Amino acid sequence: MRAPALYSAAGSLLLTTLAAAPADGAPAVPGAAEVRGTTVAAARARAAGIDFGTCPEAEDLPGGMLCGTVSVPLDYAHPDGRQIRLTVSRAPATHKDPHNSKRRVPRQGALVYNPGGPGASGMAFPLVGGLPEWKRLAAAYDLVGYAPRGVGRSAPLSCKDPEQFFKAPSQAPTYPSESYKRERIAQAKAYARGCAERAGEALLHYTSLNNARDLDVLRAALGEEKLTFMGASYGTYFGALYATLFPSHVRRMVFDSAVNPDPEQIWYRNNLDQSAAFEGRWEDLREWIARHDDVYGLGDTAEEVLRSYEKARARLAAEPAGGKVGPGQLQGTFLSAGYYDDLWPHRAQALSAYLKGDPKPLIQQAGPHPEAAAEAENANAVYTAVECNDARWPTEWRVWDRDNTRLARVAPFETWDNVWTNLPCAYWPAPRQQPLDVRTGPGELPPTLILAAERDAATPYEGALEMHRRLSGSVLVTERDAGTHGIAGGPNPCVNGHVDAYLLEGRLPARRAACAPRPQPQPRPVAGSQKAPAARAASR
Repeated sequence: MRAPALYSAAGSLLLTTLAAAPADGAPAVPGAAEVRGTTVAAARARAAGIDFGTCPEAEDLPGGMLCGTVSVPLDYAHPDGRQIRLTVSRAPATHKDPHNSKRRVPRQGALVYNPGGPGASGMAFPLVGGLPEWKRLAAAYDLVGYAPRGVGRSAPLSCKDPEQFFKAPSQAPTYPSESYKRERIAQAKAYARGCAERAGEALLHYTSLNNARDLDVLRAALGEEKLTFMGASYGTYFGALYATLFPSHVRRMVFDSAVNPDPEQIWYRNNLDQSAAFEGRWEDLREWIARHDDVYGLGDTAEEVLRSYEKARARLAAEPAGGKVGPGQLQGTFLSAGYYDDLWPHRAQALSAYLKGDPKPLIQQAGPHPEAAAEAENANAVYTAVECNDARWPTEWRVWDRDNTRLARVAPFETWDNVWTNLPCAYWPAPRQQPLDVRTGPGELPPTLILAAERDAATPYEGALEMHRRLSGSVLVTERDAGTHGIAGGPNPCVNGHVDAYLLEGRLPARRAACAPRPQPQPRPVAGSQKAPAARAASR
């Protein structure tokens, strides 16, 4: 995820531009038509339910999983118009207490999950029920995942031919030239046009507000009076929109790695903050590699590791590894390690091996995978459409150039890559919305749980603090001195204890709580290295 946003009380739905005028000619209340449309769609969904059965082969899910679909309006202002189908997956509650085989655990309902994006599918979520960290929740809840509108088989969105999506090898200049900028501007304009040409008038209906409305229809289709929901990353943004729009429909909600929902942050400023935060995570990774110089030989300081990385960049610019891994692919694979520190040993191993003459690990980790092109293109199309539709973006290149040139002086690692990802929003052909002001007052919303890693770069920690301020009665649990993105159900028993206590018993800490960081990853030896034995000894 790159950034997120949310907000508003049910009575002030400021975000939509699609409200219909009342028949008597009185001024329209922004969002009133969508409110009525959501009520109609939810009533229909409750009556129809979801006919769960064997999952289609296209979902690539194991036999024990159940799948179905739920219909939602493309445009909630016109609930009797075009309908689209969202795919849904479910694993029924096991009722098995992992600590007491003789105890039958009562079912508490459905736990619906969204992994973020925008553009990510939650269809595989119910599989987590087999992991030790999730078994208590799997005993009490039906685990429910789904693909949001536009994603996967849920009215899939596309902006360009998937075969043309991966461009490899590619450059990723830290300080791009004027000619390179002009080239990327042209690409951004072409991509925005492609979205409009392929989606047509449907394009403007891929929004965070509609994702929140879809969630309420899904709740009704599942037969749930109130929603129990866990959203990660971007899922926290439209989860917060849901909490603002439908507070009386909320049972329990977990916001894992919260987006900053301040309307002024959505989405341009959130992306600037994200680029700044990734510089800190990039330094964390380099410091970790430096502490294991006996294994990787990339330098015993963060600065020396950076020089090794830049040496690899220069070499790849001159001669791409395997003909398909250039500086762009190198940057992308190390950026992913900024999200998840369990990737650190793999990335360090690949960089070390490459500089020692073995490019195979780097090609394997950083090279494009053509078989995943359609899924990747779809995810990027949904990401772009939702973020571009959700809010106003600067439409003059000079603003982007000024802000990011300034930022790149202190945070060069991700800044320009983030620009190129989001630049189609400067030339977006669909109407922009005014972000909803996420805010709930005392007693309007049941207590909710917010989780955040202190050094998370994808959703910087200030976003969790802002979410906490805006959702009255929420409690924030912080994983100190850690930066993995998405911390629920991971290796930290303190975090998981708070999640289980809340979802299973409705119990929250009395005030903000803190957890010690998860253990740092252990290094992996570089194949063929004379220092491998030392690494093996260190990993015991």
